[in-house]
Amino acid sequence: MNSSLNSSESNSASNPQQTNDQAIAAQNLSADDNSLNWQRLQPIPPPSEPMQYRAIGLVRGRYIASEDQFTQGTLLTEDETPVSAVLLGRIISLLKNHIDLAQEHLWVVYPRTGQKEDNLHLQIVGVWEPEKLTQQPIQSPETLVQEVVDDYFSVRGEVIFQSTAEGHFIVKIRQISRTPVEKPKYFKLKILGDLETKAVGQFWDLQVERKAETLVLGKGEVVATLPPTKPKLKKQSYNAPSSGTKRNITPPQPVRKTSVAPPIKQPVRSPTPKPIKRQNPPL
Repeated sequence: MNSSLNSSESNSASNPQQTNDQAIAAQNLSADDNSLNWQRLQPIPPPSEPMQYRAIGLVRGRYIASEDQFTQGTLLTEDETPVSAVLLGRIISLLKNHIDLAQEHLWVVYPRTGQKEDNLHLQIVGVWEPEKLTQQPIQSPETLVQEVVDDYFSVRGEVIFQSTAEGHFIVKIRQISRTPVEKPKYFKLKILGDLETKAVGQFWDLQVERKAETLVLGKGEVVATLPPTKPKLKKQSYNAPSSGTKRNITPPQPVRKTSVAPPIKQPVRSPTPKPIKRQNPPL
């Protein structure tokens, strides 16, 4: 019986291609690979670099496909919370052929939170069943890496908003670019909790827990302060006022040069002589 494992949704600021290769390699783990190193086998491995973006977690539950489409459905968790979920990548054929959907499993998921309703949404990318990843007997089960904790999430990204009064903050996470020329894409996660410091503009490594349909901060550590982004320059319109007072400013019009004919000179007329009054001769 085959199984799959997806290590993380991440991106490295310094070498995104290397991180992408690691994600592809993690997806290729199967029962035919007899060279697995159990000491490195982990559902959520440590970050490969300090500035590695990611959001990945583990949720135990039962996947229930919708009537219309198998890849879209609900993950019914152990605490009976229905969470909206979709299937991604190679996990689709795995579920159809090898996974008993009537049973609960520990799923490897990517979390998303809605921008308006804030409800949790899960993208299922793997199932964590290490005992089925190899046919070789396990000599020392306790060496199976880290302690697997249900409803645990690793979130690494930039804090772009926080509200102490409302008790939440928002983390921006950069996704892996599929091609070197593709523009990076981002998504945002809303997390409940207080970082107890001014965290906006900083890169954080966060340990998060799922509570019903929300993500709640367990603990966090600041990794670095990111350089401020340069604001985009706005083109000023001629009709837009430059200060608080509104003024209508008309753009200067170009001066067109026109040829002007010289004035026509009028002939100079001599003044008309006055008539001379002749005197009558004496009689």
